[in-house]
Amino acid sequence: METNNWKTLDNHTVYENAWIQVQHRDVITPAGKPGIYGVVKFRNKAIGIVPLDDEGFIYLVGQYRYPLDEYSWEIPEGGGPLDEDPLVTAKRELKEETGLEAGTWQRIGRIHTSNSVTDEEGFIYLARALRHGDAEPEETEELQLKKVHLSDAVAMVMRSEITDSISMCGILLTARLMGM
Repeated sequence: METNNWKTLDNHTVYENAWIQVQHRDVITPAGKPGIYGVVKFRNKAIGIVPLDDEGFIYLVGQYRYPLDEYSWEIPEGGGPLDEDPLVTAKRELKEETGLEAGTWQRIGRIHTSNSVTDEEGFIYLARALRHGDAEPEETEELQLKKVHLSDAVAMVMRSEITDSISMCGILLTARLMGM
């Protein structure tokens, strides 16, 4: 059944900032009972890039993730305005975080990062024909760059050393595209 069996009775914002809006909704559930639902609305699209070189290596970005209170290895990623072409965001984020620019781009995936509580939509790109330059990270980013073979990145996903959802999807989609 592909219909919406939820009924929204009331919806109000309980918190917002430049990145998110948190809504409290009074609802009637599909079972016909009253309930509440919290929804996080994102003000940006999530963008992930798998930069793959001719020898089968990709570039990962390492950074401390405040909400998790742990360090995370990820593909280069960032957020782009809802009204901006995701490819424009991808090119900017790749350059900012790694210093890399790509000659060819292919969109390989679209995901919803946590669809039980948020409307965040993500796009994943494969970037090839790489050129090296200087990274330009934002002031809130303390980044490390690591070059790993795609097969090693897949192994990191399988060992839960890479847990970021966009990174996991991007790495596994790329491996599949490369016949792994």
